[in-house]
Amino acid sequence: MGVVSGLSERELAVLALEARQWRTAGAKERAIREELDLSATRYYQLLNGLLDREEALAHDPVLVNRLRRIRAAKRSQR
Repeated sequence: MGVVSGLSERELAVLALEARQWRTAGAKERAIREELDLSATRYYQLLNGLLDREEALAHDPVLVNRLRRIRAAKRSQR
């Protein structure tokens, strides 16, 4: 697997998949399995790790900042 600006191809694919619009949760879960060959649990573990990395922020600041805000809001509800 190659590395682009500090992110692996798989990490870039996770960010790209997360940036897509989904009509249903089922479609997203199916794409995670089919396109990335990951379980949903592993996908979200990778995604959360990416949100803490400066390389991901530099790659797609709008997406990463939006996801960071959503994550912070969910944590504050707990």
